[in-house]
Amino acid sequence: MEIAPYILKEFKPFTLDKKVGEVKSFFYKTAFSHFPIVKNNMLIGLISEIDIQGIDEDEKEIGDFQYLFNLFFTEETNNLLDLLKVFASSEANIIPAVDDKKNYLGYFDLIDILHLYNGTPFLNSEGTVLLLEKEIKDFSFSQLCQIVESNNGKVLGTYISETSATTVKITLKFNAQDINEIIQSFRRYQYNVLSKHEEDYYLEDLKDRSEYLQKYLNI
Repeated sequence: MEIAPYILKEFKPFTLDKKVGEVKSFFYKTAFSHFPIVKNNMLIGLISEIDIQGIDEDEKEIGDFQYLFNLFFTEETNNLLDLLKVFASSEANIIPAVDDKKNYLGYFDLIDILHLYNGTPFLNSEGTVLLLEKEIKDFSFSQLCQIVESNNGKVLGTYISETSATTVKITLKFNAQDINEIIQSFRRYQYNVLSKHEEDYYLEDLKDRSEYLQKYLNI
């Protein structure tokens, strides 16, 4: 999904001659955790609200405190997942956007991007979510989709949620009328189904067999 249309320009970036007191006032009026600083329209870093509040010299310029600057950004050509990764690693609620020459273009607001992500079919559509585990050497996305689609299901989205040296955990969301048949198909292909589902008759069948065996042993 393209992210360039969601670049914001409501607030102009700081420049190095901006007074500390003015920056404090800006953060007081907004909910941003950081904000960009440019020089000749080139992004040189961001100052955080926490760091600026720790400076007592309000009449000094923020250029005198460049050691407090952080540098993180996303390029306008990146996709939604790339952007979410930058948000997570920076622990900020604003990410500057730059072009391929690092010219400043604007910024992304975390709330806007979360609303955008929430509108994707993976999150917004009704469906069943399975958490699966598989030997990493035997796993493939094509097999995953084939199992769902061969049982008249439709894959809405999937991603690898955890990996180890030997196994991989996959989160899968799909639509299907016969959820149980898809779950049992995954088991036949040696997937471990980690999530619990009312439509899963496997555990109930095991319970019935266990009770039958117990009755047999008590005869």
